[in-house]
Amino acid sequence: MHSVLMDVDTGIDDALALVYLLSRPEVRLQAITCTAGNVGARQVALNNLALLELCGRQGVEVAIGAETPLEIPLVTTEETHGPQGIGYAELPQPAQGISPRHAVDVWVDEVRTHPGEITGLITGPLTNFALALRREPRLPRLLKGLVIMGGSFYYQGNTTPTAEWNTSVDPHAAKEVFAAYRGLPEDKLPIVCALETTERIEMRPEHLRRLGEAAGTPEPELVLPEQPEGLRSASSNPLVACLSDAVRFYMEFHRLYDQGYVAHVHDAFAACAAIGRTPFSTRLATVDVETDSPLLVGTTVADFRGLWGLPANARIVSDNNPDQCFDELIASIGALARRLGVPQKGQIGTSP
Repeated sequence: MHSVLMDVDTGIDDALALVYLLSRPEVRLQAITCTAGNVGARQVALNNLALLELCGRQGVEVAIGAETPLEIPLVTTEETHGPQGIGYAELPQPAQGISPRHAVDVWVDEVRTHPGEITGLITGPLTNFALALRREPRLPRLLKGLVIMGGSFYYQGNTTPTAEWNTSVDPHAAKEVFAAYRGLPEDKLPIVCALETTERIEMRPEHLRRLGEAAGTPEPELVLPEQPEGLRSASSNPLVACLSDAVRFYMEFHRLYDQGYVAHVHDAFAACAAIGRTPFSTRLATVDVETDSPLLVGTTVADFRGLWGLPANARIVSDNNPDQCFDELIASIGALARRLGVPQKGQIGTSP
């Protein structure tokens, strides 16, 4: 059994990562904590609650944390992820409420209560975790492990020429988190899924078609570049329709920026990696984050050769297998969608 505490800024690829983890019978979601990033923190929480209900899951705590970065103004990216953060998908108001606990309390209390059992998975800015470290500096040792989606190392950024989105939103938090891991044993260092490997996880129209097939939908799920922008899915399966509508928006965004009719589903890879369901390799490095230079703020720098004379504080993913990752995602999410089936009128979904 894998016990996972997710910290997200949901986000289309965060949504796919969450649904994937919900599809895995061996994964226990300890809680979901929300930070501002792709959209505001409250909208992130509502997205997560709605997705839980869509997947027939109850009782998973969803807590709001930081609503602004540590030191700089918040920038969100609705143009990338849609006005609610999940592209063209529209989900009803969730019945479950947002937790009264603050995300920092969730991180500290859950990890203290379950030492050595919880894997942290952070697919948004590192603000909540940085604040939790200020409260409990032992978190890196108390966690079973930590997986971070963020950064780009000697690779083109996706927000500025050198900076990746999550790190760019709150570079000061990222700097604090990497500093907290310096000098720890190798097996405690965070696994960092950065752009040079997550941008290899390109979701294409055929992946959505295969998802529909895996879900057993009678009609093919066709999201094609020649179709009108904003076309909604006609799938009879509510989970397939939701993910298809979300990813279509993401594909249109990538095409607008000359990256092709694809969607880089960074966070889905990080989720597969966090529970050991996709192969990857890593390189030890000492990582720091630029916070002062107007030109380079948010840039992540990795010292792979020990030139700084400082101990390693990260295991950076250096290689992965996109085909195997998509095989895993499609088979697992498709099986969940098949189990959920077509809901009765007035219902979002049924328990798997």
